[in-house]
Amino acid sequence: MRRGISGGQKKRLTTAEMIVGPNKALFMDEITNGLDSSTAFQIVYCLQLLAHLTDATILVSLLQPAPETFDLFDDLILMAEGKIMYQGPRDQALKFFEDCGFRCPERKGVADFLQEVISRKDQAQYWQRPELPYSYMSVNMFCKKFKESYCGMKLDQELSDTFDRSKIHKNAVSFNVYSLSRLELLRACMARELLLMRRNSFIYVFKSVQVKLNSHTSLVAL
Repeated sequence: MRRGISGGQKKRLTTAEMIVGPNKALFMDEITNGLDSSTAFQIVYCLQLLAHLTDATILVSLLQPAPETFDLFDDLILMAEGKIMYQGPRDQALKFFEDCGFRCPERKGVADFLQEVISRKDQAQYWQRPELPYSYMSVNMFCKKFKESYCGMKLDQELSDTFDRSKIHKNAVSFNVYSLSRLELLRACMARELLLMRRNSFIYVFKSVQVKLNSHTSLVAL
């Protein structure tokens, strides 16, 4: 028996398979589960380099990332109860919550703060306006504040603008079931099989000789 690769190696291998090729959009869900913080940082760092070098869009959901891993992201989407509470630059998230009256302590991880500030149980400890009485701010109230904020209005403006189709390549989006024709698919499959035959030519020669010897032996026996 041969031992297979570990769970962490499987995650890294799957991630490597996904980034091979001219992919312009990647969607990854909990890719760092079961990995140590160092390995998770390396994976996200590589994804950051890929996004910046190839101008790709990579959407990653993580469960309580380490501070150094969280700092690698350019933008942040914070969701609660199926609603978007914040969507915009990562470095502007704390300012948004400070405007709402909540401040992240100096030694507190930003990712942990963002998860706890929306919790009814943990929200009160981050209230920063002692001159005003604290009252629980619900998810709907955060969503309303975000829509009124600069990031929210900018996002709404971007979504309302009509996309200019002249700026996109004609082959970037395919409206057919298959992006290639049947003839092109046949050519690709034939080229692949010919390549495999050249690489495994020894096996084909050996099998041919084996068949000839077996047929010769059968004829002699008859």
